[in-house]
Amino acid sequence: MSVLVLIEPDDELALQAVTLARSLGGPVQGISIGPADAPVDVLHVAQVDGSYAPGAWAAAVVQLVERLAPSAVVAPGSDRGNEVLAHVAARLDLPLAANVTEMRGDEVTRQRWGGSLLEEARLGEGLKLLTAAPHAFEAAAGRAGATESFAPALAEADTAVRVVESVGASTGGISLAEAKVVVSGGRGVGSAEGFAVLEELAGLLGGAVGCSRVVTSAGWRPHADQVGQTGTKVSPELYVACGISGATQHIAGCKGAKKLLAINGDPEATIFAHADYAVIGDLHEILPAISAELRKARAA
Repeated sequence: MSVLVLIEPDDELALQAVTLARSLGGPVQGISIGPADAPVDVLHVAQVDGSYAPGAWAAAVVQLVERLAPSAVVAPGSDRGNEVLAHVAARLDLPLAANVTEMRGDEVTRQRWGGSLLEEARLGEGLKLLTAAPHAFEAAAGRAGATESFAPALAEADTAVRVVESVGASTGGISLAEAKVVVSGGRGVGSAEGFAVLEELAGLLGGAVGCSRVVTSAGWRPHADQVGQTGTKVSPELYVACGISGATQHIAGCKGAKKLLAINGDPEATIFAHADYAVIGDLHEILPAISAELRKARAA
């Protein structure tokens, strides 16, 4: 039996979901809403007009499930992937295992509480519905073997909830989710103006600026900059956490980083337990010093 995976165009998490789908055995077929490409045996392109509508996307998935009878449906562990598969689970009256890190027959390991807890669970017989935990799998490479189009039958209720406008964040051309370096600030930065030293360092490193939830709550930075369980989940080569305490919700967003450098004036800060490198001190003195050394090295 085949495995069906939900594909979003230009989505790294969707390619990670393909890797989970491949691990389940059997041919891997994909479903995308509109044009896309992914390393699956067959990509089914659903012709759904308009912007993102979770009900319409779920209807397309359910109709393809009824036609293909796959053993499992896998989606990326993104906001949209989790939302669409939740709709699918409700329509099919089936359980959904979200944020899966491993699947062994009917047994599944998945992340709970923002990744601070791993749960071992067992899914019953029948169709398995899974989302892949972000950055728990390598992104699959390649292109679709074949492409087929189909037009799902949609009811008016399927498009009652839909995206009517998207406002892009101003990131200087560097996406927070794709940046190789993220310089992130928390309460310890002190103010919106205090982020100037973070922006300077991020600019020198070709990276992006992120922040913790408390910063967005204070209105210092937009929500688009938030890293964490309710923000963006990142996996840069280097994550620089400045004045961030290390709450579980924030660690859930940056745990995919290859290296974590923590800068904090509190030697007891929880963030140090997760850090590869630690600097105890005033970030407003340390960051300008790092930036000055970088400029000096480049001028030499």
